[in-house]
Amino acid sequence: MTVSEYRWRGRTGPLTIALTPRVFKPSSTSMAVAEALEIEPGDTVVDAGCGCGMLSFVAARLGAGRVYGCDIAEEAIEVARDNAERLGLSDVTEFRVGNLLEPVKDVDADVLIGDVSGIPDPIAEVTGWFPGGHAGGPTGAELPVEMLKSVPDVLRPGGRLYLPTGTIQAEDKVLRVARRLFGDNLQVVLERNFPLPDLVARSKALANLVSEGIVTLKQRGSRLLWSLRVWRCIMT
Repeated sequence: MTVSEYRWRGRTGPLTIALTPRVFKPSSTSMAVAEALEIEPGDTVVDAGCGCGMLSFVAARLGAGRVYGCDIAEEAIEVARDNAERLGLSDVTEFRVGNLLEPVKDVDADVLIGDVSGIPDPIAEVTGWFPGGHAGGPTGAELPVEMLKSVPDVLRPGGRLYLPTGTIQAEDKVLRVARRLFGDNLQVVLERNFPLPDLVARSKALANLVSEGIVTLKQRGSRLLWSLRVWRCIMT
């Protein structure tokens, strides 16, 4: 297995982790979620779709008492465990294989990091970032919505979900489900604009999603931008 190193310069960094070709490096969304996280000393944290474990490590370094990362990809979990050892965080973190929140339904979490893919499958196929071209579903809302339905099984009353949404997906579908769960206890705690890669910006897949009203973009000069929001959702 080919292993490379990645230098994280986001919150609690800099630090170096290991990656393999099939395990994604932390994204711009991961950086934003890391900035938005509020961790109290001793918090129990769940990191859904943890990948290489980066946001789990941020939570641990911010003072969490216990962090559970879960991911459907066995290779990602192996990489996350190796990275925990590399960073001296194996005593605080635990990584489990399984779909979305299924592996952590025995956990009573104070904080849930909900950074699962919200990229529409047609865009994922263009980028080649996702094995098999599958990411967040046809509109990018399907995977986050599936995760949200299981949140009450994991997040304790008063607990906080950090949920990224963006105009590159059917954002309204995600927020509709979130509002059913959290009522008015949703607040945007961070907002960023990001340029689309040229490969995506020129693609027919993107043009179709825009024409269908699924994706909404801004233009700055010659660049197309999408907007990311990180929501803090408090469970009642």
